[in-house]
Amino acid sequence: MNSLDARYQKFNLVKEMLEVPRIIRELDLAKIFSFSTDRQKVILAGEGSSRIFPAKNVIYNSLVSGYCQMIISENCMQAAEYNLSQYSGYVASNSGRTSEAIQLMRCLNKKGHGDITAVTGSIESPLSVESTRAYILDCGRELAVSASKSVMEQALFFDLLFRHINGDPEPDLAALDDAMELVLEMSIQADIVSTAASAPLIYFAGKNNGVAEELALKANEVVRKKTAYLEGTYALHGVEEVMSSDELVILFDPFESQTDKLKSVLVDGAGVSVIAVSHRETIFPTITVPRIEGFESYLQLAAGWNLLVETGLALGINLDSPVRARKIGNEYKG
Repeated sequence: MNSLDARYQKFNLVKEMLEVPRIIRELDLAKIFSFSTDRQKVILAGEGSSRIFPAKNVIYNSLVSGYCQMIISENCMQAAEYNLSQYSGYVASNSGRTSEAIQLMRCLNKKGHGDITAVTGSIESPLSVESTRAYILDCGRELAVSASKSVMEQALFFDLLFRHINGDPEPDLAALDDAMELVLEMSIQADIVSTAASAPLIYFAGKNNGVAEELALKANEVVRKKTAYLEGTYALHGVEEVMSSDELVILFDPFESQTDKLKSVLVDGAGVSVIAVSHRETIFPTITVPRIEGFESYLQLAAGWNLLVETGLALGINLDSPVRARKIGNEYKG
């Protein structure tokens, strides 16, 4: 992406993605840390982009680092069915107008649950009004239908909060800021863009940390592509039976020990195109990103955004306005 090029400047989505380095620089850590909890069980609830990467990223980090909390994530309607009396809850909705999130907050309030935090973009939103405390995002309003900068801030809120609760040292956010700018503005190889643009279906494969899954949703919204999310090494366990040679698999941070097998099954066997996004070179055409310890997922997500923007431009798509998708998928009308 290039902020100075007129092809990019006309899209709010690009502008909002390119705001992320500033958002990282201006994060108020004291504000984030004030939303700490002492409970050992935590649920992160939300819908779509307010949950997929923000929640799954911190859960992945908590398991890698051995946090003392058990952190789970769930969609709001299903979470409302659970006994959450022992849980600290965080309900995320960028708009604060997501119907399911408001219903969950009201359900928990009715049960007398006193430890629920709203994570939202507006203090005046219905979700904020229903909550006893709310973290208000500082990223500002998004005009594009597809969420971007709010996803990053929500993810950083959860990530930095639970690092702090578990006594981790404050991370070097300046390094992340610099690396994020580099990834968002780097050129994507023309052959990779062409492959993505021509594929009728794209499989996004990777760890269960929200990166591949979130980008599968973003590809639906931004480039109007049919997608599937393949967790871990799911691509080796039967899905190759229905793959076609004109389809594409994008591997995010593929397990190094499995790349030869992936090539054998996907490229040599099914005949599909495969590319990778990683901090290291792989045996596949690779979009390489810097390695910032503990923050690789953010840079992989940003690289995926960059690829989707370039693919959308190659296809002549209006990046800001999907045909059917809405900014608020299921808006509260009360």
